Parts: sequence; structure tokens; C-alpha cells
Amino acid sequence: MRTTRPSLRTALACCLLAVAALVSSGCSTEEDRTLVVLGPWTDGEEKPFEATLKKITERTGDTYVYKGTRSLRETLVAQLRTDTPPDVAILNGQGELAEYARDGDAQPLPGDVAGAAIGPWSPRITLLDKDGEPRQHAYWVPVRVDLKSIVWSRLDDTSEAKDHTWCLGMASGATSGWPGTDWIEDLLLQKYGPSVYEDWATGDLRWDDGPVKEAWRSWQTLLKAGGEDVGKDALATPFVVRGQGLLDSRECTVEHQGSFIRRYYDNDVMPDPTSDVVPDLAGPQTAFEVSGDMAAVFTPSDAAWKLMRQLTSRETRDDWAAAAKPAERPFFPDRTAGPGALTKGTERVLDLFRKADDLCFDASDAMPSTLRGAFQRAVLEFLQDPRDDKLLDGLLRQLEAERQLQREAGAFAIDHLCGSLPDG
Repeated sequence: MRTTRPSLRTALACCLLAVAALVSSGCSTEEDRTLVVLGPWTDGEEKPFEATLKKITERTGDTYVYKGTRSLRETLVAQLRTDTPPDVAILNGQGELAEYARDGDAQPLPGDVAGAAIGPWSPRITLLDKDGEPRQHAYWVPVRVDLKSIVWSRLDDTSEAKDHTWCLGMASGATSGWPGTDWIEDLLLQKYGPSVYEDWATGDLRWDDGPVKEAWRSWQTLLKAGGEDVGKDALATPFVVRGQGLLDSRECTVEHQGSFIRRYYDNDVMPDPTSDVVPDLAGPQTAFEVSGDMAAVFTPSDAAWKLMRQLTSRETRDDWAAAAKPAERPFFPDRTAGPGALTKGTERVLDLFRKADDLCFDASDAMPSTLRGAFQRAVLEFLQDPRDDKLLDGLLRQLEAERQLQREAGAFAIDHLCGSLPDG
């Protein structure tokens, strides 16, 4: 005769006691278990966030465990397939989040949490309800943001624009190529403005002609000035080398990179708007590209929604800022960085953030994941020989075919990426 395993007997006994309303220390409810938070920060970068979660525990009484990975998409997809999703996941791709919302994995925000879903980081998604009626909901909230459309250089560098040597590092594990997609996105935004940028990112603009092709041509011109091996060198170079920014090599003088890169530099490296440094871009620059880390609930519970409220609260932001090293202090969606003294680099980024008339979310991060991946791969192939016009034309035709395929499938779920915000 088959016997019941001890673990099962224990579980059954615990449930019987619960039904009988006899509370036992061995019985736990859904609400007092440890919540799992999946996120992108690893290799020490997660420590300030983990310290912040401990502060949240002191306020809520709930406990949390943080699981960091550089392979967020692969990890989350595997967890969803095995029906073991995290309670909360923090992701940087709006297109990916929209897919999870459509599949019913990411949960719509309740009204009091949706108030923290501010643009351009948290657009509403239109989906059909159970009666087939279209309904708009917010599914994620931004918890940390970064400014793009900036170029970093040393304060003592007196090179003229025509003499600049660009730092180019494209290697980044499974997501290699994204520093190149950032280049295309920023050049298109600065040349043609937010409206054209938004049309492209939301699937309404061709890749193989017009503004998108011209943005690629502009980057091609810049790369050609770097010598015959500039593309292959970029493919072999990580965007951070042995914990140092590329400017520390002293082999290049300017770097097109987001505000997160300041953690690798001292106060002698400062950012300027892209249009101040890149030739043939008109200034003054009023539109900036931004990125973000957004939190969404995948296992709904009162405790998970309580955590979402905490993650968007002023108290939590202040705790996070206090736990971070000075050069690693996070930026928040209201264009603040917490109380206290700031590094010169952080002050400079905030100044640019607050002067921006328009903020546009990272275009590739808002695209369907298949197109986003194709975009990154196209950058890597293009860099094999940036001087080859036929290669570039072929890659743009492939990307246009992918755009049409995703458009026909209705995969573009984001229709608004740019907007303005009041000062924090």
C-alpha cells in the first residue's frame, strides 16, 4: 500500500488546522510568504536595491528576496513556462512588457498604483476585455530611469569636433549591439524630431527609405572617419572594460552613452547633449531619449501590490539614493536623484534632464521583441564592414520586412513614446 510522504502529511495537517481556525506557527498564508523580485542588477549593482528592500520590509512587515540576472527575458520566459513566475519583475523593455500584458502574465495596475505609471515610461495598453470591448490599462510603473542622447568627454580635452575619436564598444553578452541601436535612435531623434521618432518606433515608418535610412547613413559617415578597422574593433570591445569606462583607455575622446556610465568615471568626465558634439546636428537640443527599469506584477497578491506602492514612493526613493554610492545614485521618473549632495556628473545629468522639452522612450526597447533582436543583430552585421553600402541596404530591407511582418501580426502595442514632464 502506498504511504503518504512526510512532507505531504505535514501540509495536510497544517491545512486541517487552518480550517479549524487553530493558528499554528507552522502554517503560512499567501500573504506572509517571501515575495520574489526578479530584476536586471547583478555584480554588486544590486546591493543598494537589496538594502532598499530591507527598508521596505521594516515598513510593511513583508519579506522579499531579490533575484538578479543579465538574461531577464530568457529567465522570465522559462519561469512562465513552468508556472513559477516571480511576484514582481523589473524589466527595461516596454515592447516585451506589452507582450506579457497581452498574454495575461503581467497584471493590470489597480487605480491607486496606476497613478505612478507616468509617461513616457508607462503608456497605457489597449486590450480587449472578456466581453470583447477595448479597455486601456497601465501594467507597469517606472522605478528608475536614465537619460540618453548625451556624449561624455573629459573636461581637459581641447580637441575640436573634427578631431574627436569616438569610443565604440558593442559587446554586451546576449544583448550585444544595443550601444549601436542607441546611436541610430538618437541620430533619428535629433535630425527629425519626436514625431518622426515616434512613428518609427511604433511601426509606422519604413526602415529602408527616408529618415530611418538617413540616420543609418549618418552613423555610417561618422564610422568611416574612424578608419578601416573601426567596426571590427567595436565588435570586439565591451562597453565597459575591466570595470572602467572606455574613455579611461585614453585611446578615444568622446563616448555616446547613457547616464548610467557615470559610475565608471570621476568628476573630470562630464556629459553634453549629442547635438553639441556630433557634426551636422542642429542645436540647441530639446529632445532627449530616455530608458527605464519598470516594475510589473506577475503573481498578484495584496503583498505584491503593497510592494509596488512602496517602489514608487518618495520614502523608498530616498532610501535607495542613500544606499547607493555617490556616482551610482539612481535617477527617478520625476527627474530627481534623492536628497543630499550630488556628484558633478549627477548634477549635470539632472540639469539636462530638467531642461528637456521632450523625453522619448528608447525606441528599440518599445518595439516587439523579435524586431528589437533583429535591430541589434543588424548593427553587429553592419559593423563587419561599415563602408559597404550594399550590406547596409540589404540589412535595412530585412528590417523593413520584419517591421511589416510584426505590423501585420498586430505586435506593435505601444503607440506613444514621447512626452514632457513637470520638474521634480
